[in-house]
Amino acid sequence: MNDYEKFKEKVFKLTKIDLSCYKERQMKRRIDSLISKRKIQSYDEYINAISKDKEMLEEFVAYLTINVSEFYRNPEQWKMLENEMLPYLFEKFGQNVKIWSAACSTGDEPYTLVMLLAKFIPINRIKIIATDIDKQVLEKAQAGIYDEKSLKGLPKEYITKYFTKVGMSSYQISDEVKKRVEFKQHNLLKDAYPSGCNMIVCRNVMIYFTEEAKNVIYKKFNDALKKDGILFVGSTEQIISPADSGFATYKSFFYKKI
Repeated sequence: MNDYEKFKEKVFKLTKIDLSCYKERQMKRRIDSLISKRKIQSYDEYINAISKDKEMLEEFVAYLTINVSEFYRNPEQWKMLENEMLPYLFEKFGQNVKIWSAACSTGDEPYTLVMLLAKFIPINRIKIIATDIDKQVLEKAQAGIYDEKSLKGLPKEYITKYFTKVGMSSYQISDEVKKRVEFKQHNLLKDAYPSGCNMIVCRNVMIYFTEEAKNVIYKKFNDALKKDGILFVGSTEQIISPADSGFATYKSFFYKKI
């Protein structure tokens, strides 16, 4: 296969996903394996196929946007959020906090946020904005049905209170939680960001971007936050020079806008 550069340009025209912002070796390997699975011989042939076939195009986008998701991933970080960060946010901004779950994948994260917040404030006062580039995962998130495996790390109190078992090993999240999340399709690299956020949660996504793309995104996150607002990142995503993007380290994995 050749001409990956031209392929990247055509993918951008078609999907507005800029493959130059992703780590090349990793991304090219994923794409090559998808193309060969389809028994297609070249990038050109593949781009023609996905231009004409809506299902193939959706498969491609879903494959690119790496969705590894589970409830309460890295529990010690969620405990820190519950015990220290949420009390800080309420003290600083009052009870009507605006929280954006960016690159939310199948919804595990924004739904976890609702369940946590409900320990502090009435559930009908909670509203989370949740975005992802991948339409398929957003549909899954809105359906709110999860495999037992996705829930393995979640404290039992939440499962008992907010989930109903459906079938052999699936659970459906309650409408009460679902109603508190507004899902939207959003591309971190090109779309306008929500404004006036008190906290942005973006975890386990930045590892796939180049340093340049990360810097742009962190600055945009900073603009989207109110002063003293919090950015919550994943366990492998500590920001090396937070001050360059207008942040100060508040706790591990939590950065405050300065």
